[in-house]
Amino acid sequence: MSTQIILRVLAQRHRLRQRDRWTRWQLEEYQGRALRLLREHAFERSPFYRHFHKGFTDRSLKNLPVLTKEMVMEHFDELVTDRAIRLADVEAHLATLSGGDELFNGRDRVASTSGSTGRRGLFLWDPDEWATVLTSYNRSFDWAGVGAGLTHRTRMAVVSSTTPWHQSARVGASVHSPWVPTLRLDSGDSLESIVERLNAFQPKVLVAYASMAHLLAEAQLAGRLHIAPGFVFASSEIFTEQARRRVEEAWDEKPFEVYAATEPAGIASGCEQHKGMHLFEDLVVTEVVDENNKPVPPGVYSAKVLVTVLFSRTMPLIRYEMSDSVRLAASPHCPCGRPFALIDGIQGREEDVLRFPAKAGGQVSVQPIVFHRLMDAVPAGGWQVVQVTDGLTVLLSGVREGFADAALIDSLRRELEAQGAIVPPVKVRRVPTIPRTTVGKAPLIKAYLPASEMPQRKP
Repeated sequence: MSTQIILRVLAQRHRLRQRDRWTRWQLEEYQGRALRLLREHAFERSPFYRHFHKGFTDRSLKNLPVLTKEMVMEHFDELVTDRAIRLADVEAHLATLSGGDELFNGRDRVASTSGSTGRRGLFLWDPDEWATVLTSYNRSFDWAGVGAGLTHRTRMAVVSSTTPWHQSARVGASVHSPWVPTLRLDSGDSLESIVERLNAFQPKVLVAYASMAHLLAEAQLAGRLHIAPGFVFASSEIFTEQARRRVEEAWDEKPFEVYAATEPAGIASGCEQHKGMHLFEDLVVTEVVDENNKPVPPGVYSAKVLVTVLFSRTMPLIRYEMSDSVRLAASPHCPCGRPFALIDGIQGREEDVLRFPAKAGGQVSVQPIVFHRLMDAVPAGGWQVVQVTDGLTVLLSGVREGFADAALIDSLRRELEAQGAIVPPVKVRRVPTIPRTTVGKAPLIKAYLPASEMPQRKP
């Protein structure tokens, strides 16, 4: 890690720690000032925003138009505030990434979304913005009480994506240094290889995709993995109650959940109280809304979220739409005393909602939480519900002895019927491993996959 990055991160980390002690009033005052500066910067420097927000300069945030990823990519050259940046050049730079800390135009860092929900998005950050990105991730460690960070030697293993254009790989390349002894493993590698390397490294902190944390907990309980992390962090995927229980059983530690995405970086994280995840409201304004972009009350899952990244300047993101379905906690207060609001549930994305013909006519939407509730009772190391053209297929891996597939099929059929759906054919298929995406994630629910693309049954 360069000295300049270290100094920037340390300064930002100090500021964030001070904000942890703010009152709610101080936080809202800061948020209002930061939002005003962001909007002024975007309107002054971005031709896109001068058109997009024309006539809205005196409106509140909730009355501004919504920005989508498709709009960002379609108007990329006009949206960025540096007039020398061109999408074609950014794409060419992205193609050259090899896993190092490469810079675009000698200054900016670039990452891409995977495109799992449609068109991929390209995003970039200048040095100050990138320092805030790094600090947002480090905040999760601070809140958990790790005592580790960018200058404290605590052995850390990260099992996520090493794809060069993925943000986790970009972050890893930036923080690589003797001060942070970190083993970075690709979650797309074989589980046997990951287990072997973790056994040799013996991390004190384990960070992993949620599905991988579950698999590693199963490996520990089965006696194949032999590590003793004092802290376990799960991120980037739905962290089910079953996975949470298995992690705690494996290492006798309550895991910490982290909510992040490429575009805003860290959005929320748990603290030592384990009451939910605090939103990083001093970095990102997160609106929890319904299909019509109206706020939903605490205790109700949203259709999506709209994020406004308060520190974004190179690519201002104001009311940027993300299809995550989250729930504000009914009680916003946490014993830790931090001023940030809590979310206590993430049930996936709008793309994870499965739709079936309804018995009453039309369609019925079945939310991800319905499947999570059923599948959490299955004694398996991994699962995935896939809606295929001829019905519903459930993939199971690592199923413990004595489990009857027929019982699961009956439960799924009853639940779908209770939801008002015309129940399609339901199958269970046991597979060696749950299929992963190009960046190593294993989504729990997939809508409409052609039957020809389904993985083969376990021999």
